[in-house]
Amino acid sequence: MPRRLPEKTRNAPIKPRRYGSQSRFRPSRPFLQTTPVKENQEVEVVIADIGSRGDGIARIQSYMIFVPRSKIGERVKVKILSVREKFAVAEKIA
Repeated sequence: MPRRLPEKTRNAPIKPRRYGSQSRFRPSRPFLQTTPVKENQEVEVVIADIGSRGDGIARIQSYMIFVPRSKIGERVKVKILSVREKFAVAEKIA
């Protein structure tokens, strides 16, 4: 047999539930860092690591830049092709 609620809570209004965007723990968009590089910018970097697909990884202010066909320890001049929120993709110039 189902449990019966007390009389005072039976007719109480239902509060709407909060979902999604009102999370307390996520920072909102304006607090995100700006990227240290821009598209079509030329930068000289040192390849510090190799990614899972074999691309070289360089870092500028802990921002990752993927450079295809490069080796660890190589100092290369690159042109930034695309910029994303957490990483950029570049190509070798010389």
